[in-house]
Amino acid sequence: MALTIKTHPLDRHLRTDRIPTLYCPGCGLGIGLGAMLRGLQKRIDEGSISPDSVVWVGGIGCSARLSFYVNYDSAHVLHGRAIPFAVGVKLANPELTVIVVGGDGDIAGIGGNHLLHAARRNIDIITVMFTNFVYAMTGGQVAPTTPLGVRTTTTPHGNPEPPLDVVKVVSSLNANYVARASITTPHYIEQYFYKALGMRGFRFIEVVSTCPEVYGRHIGLRDPVEMYNELKKRVIYKPRPTLEEAAINWEKGIVIGEYIVRDNPGFIDFLRGGNK
Repeated sequence: MALTIKTHPLDRHLRTDRIPTLYCPGCGLGIGLGAMLRGLQKRIDEGSISPDSVVWVGGIGCSARLSFYVNYDSAHVLHGRAIPFAVGVKLANPELTVIVVGGDGDIAGIGGNHLLHAARRNIDIITVMFTNFVYAMTGGQVAPTTPLGVRTTTTPHGNPEPPLDVVKVVSSLNANYVARASITTPHYIEQYFYKALGMRGFRFIEVVSTCPEVYGRHIGLRDPVEMYNELKKRVIYKPRPTLEEAAINWEKGIVIGEYIVRDNPGFIDFLRGGNK
């Protein structure tokens, strides 16, 4: 009897020879990437993006590792340096669609300075930041997004530092698009990523994710299903939330939605001498 090999509609986007991935059971990254790829497929199907023009860039960490699995031109660069590398790619060939993917530690922690200036310049790239509230791949150290009081491997008595509200910070600069979704709402990840692919300027999407193996262990939610259900209960969708609602508060809820939608000239427009 011949063996039947089943394929998945998204296989064309993946380097299937590198699967299985290194991700832990219950990790939300697969859900997030699947939603992004469905949004990208829509743009390819409608002819607004060529797959040959797409470049993915990731730094270091579980989320950044997604750039390793996609079947596109991609770069796996130094910790916190994905955005400056992506800026260089975009400046070298402005016709490319450049996507940065990484975790909160890589994008907002070690690479935080680059995030600020990419948003300030309104550089024409998309950055998708997966927030799991901890440096997961390197041992569970405190991250800039770790909630106050949470114990990590480097804050055994509880995190004494208020977390960084990344959505609010990026929104205060010149970014054209700032949105937040959750792996419990993959349809919004797909919708926001699809929309961002059709825009110019700096586009930033935060995706709140589950990490039962590392972060969940710190907060007593190591069971993947339990952690997913707890996050799902706390996610609140609002189509146009205010920036005052952007702070992530596990007890009061995590507001997702489109925080900023602008159409200001991107950095490439300025380089080309236009501002419309």
